[in-house]
Amino acid sequence: MKIKLHAPCTMVFAAVALALSALASAHHSIAGQFDMKKTLQVSGVVSKVEWTNPHVYLLFDTKESDGTAVTWKLETLPVAMLRKAGIKKEMLVTGETVKMLIVPARDGTNHLGFILNITFPDGRQLQFSADPNGPVTTTPVTNSK
Repeated sequence: MKIKLHAPCTMVFAAVALALSALASAHHSIAGQFDMKKTLQVSGVVSKVEWTNPHVYLLFDTKESDGTAVTWKLETLPVAMLRKAGIKKEMLVTGETVKMLIVPARDGTNHLGFILNITFPDGRQLQFSADPNGPVTTTPVTNSK
């Protein structure tokens, strides 16, 4: 039995296949982009929250040990996963000084990382992911502003 495909069906199929392939290539694993064998502790001020899909990002201002001001771009989970975990955009206040445990970019890109957790001055914590290396002593890389 032969199946005839009509031009409109073929075009719809092609469009869906193209859209799915673009989504697949745009998504990445955390371990593929970030060095899960290293954890860093950074302290500073949240300067911007980008509450968007496919992942939420925080821009984080801190100072290097030599006093140079830098901004980290720190990735978190998708919006839906954060909401399911009870984390709301309002909990990530710009201008707030916090400490973060992060994993750095695997390719060595400076000031790019994935947030494992955030600790606020009052002791509250937001947990985004478990430390893949278990409880370890982290290396502080910055000082508070």
